[in-house]
Amino acid sequence: MKVDPQCSYCLLSRVHYESKLSTNDEVLIDKIMQECIHVLKDTYAPGVPAALVSTSMHRKAYELLDDEDPYRDMKEICNRTAEKVFPIARSMIYDGNPSDTELFRRAVLAAVIGNFFDFGVMGLEVPINVFDETFRQHFIRGLDIDDTPRMIEMLDNVVYIADNCGEILLDTLVFDVIKKLGGHVTLVVRGKPILTDVTMKDIKELGVDVKVDKILTTGCGSIGVDMEQAPQELIEALGSASLIISKGMANYETLTEYDVGPIAYLLKAKCKPVAKHIGVDLEHSVARLFE
Repeated sequence: MKVDPQCSYCLLSRVHYESKLSTNDEVLIDKIMQECIHVLKDTYAPGVPAALVSTSMHRKAYELLDDEDPYRDMKEICNRTAEKVFPIARSMIYDGNPSDTELFRRAVLAAVIGNFFDFGVMGLEVPINVFDETFRQHFIRGLDIDDTPRMIEMLDNVVYIADNCGEILLDTLVFDVIKKLGGHVTLVVRGKPILTDVTMKDIKELGVDVKVDKILTTGCGSIGVDMEQAPQELIEALGSASLIISKGMANYETLTEYDVGPIAYLLKAKCKPVAKHIGVDLEHSVARLFE
């Protein structure tokens, strides 16, 4: 996905947000904003991949903050909130002894709703304090794009590219169903901290590692998946997958730049450029398959 004009001021807003998470030094924050404006000027141009601009800006902010993980406290909040809603989600998924197809659809829906865990997106308010009620409302509403009936025939060897902390706990409900249906799951996480995205450290602390067959990393702390920096093992895994499942907007922004597949994008459309690119309205729940 290419950069959109709206990305420019949203990214500056997010840089300011993460700076405030890390420091109260207004002089330093002013410097970070000035430097990131320069980065934006140097990288932004029509037709440039969105992630090239966003990764460059976040890297500059992290460098100046001298903080490798300014979102660490937000990640903890996401995880604790997801732990509270997890039993509600599991109960709603398995209620009424659903068929395998319906079970998979419900698990995917729960994981998509979990994609709300994303702090710093301009105009997005994460409903942390009422997430249990938010979850119920969106679960009843269902998926706005639902390609899960086609996906269920492709679960033999799944590469699942994770997104944020918090939602990763709801992702495990999808892993459980895939394993129940006899599939193999390779989980992909970020190589280094970036935003609230889940890393190998987070996975092990949350006990998610025991839910999958294998864990790989993107090899770096870029936004989404930077194939130029991806380890060879990841490239080979993507090439041999029966289905790639990509969670969240950052992975969507990056992987749509490459010829990989079959690939299913699971996400909440939380910003107008991504929603427009997919062809949905804001906050729509998407489970779209490209073969």
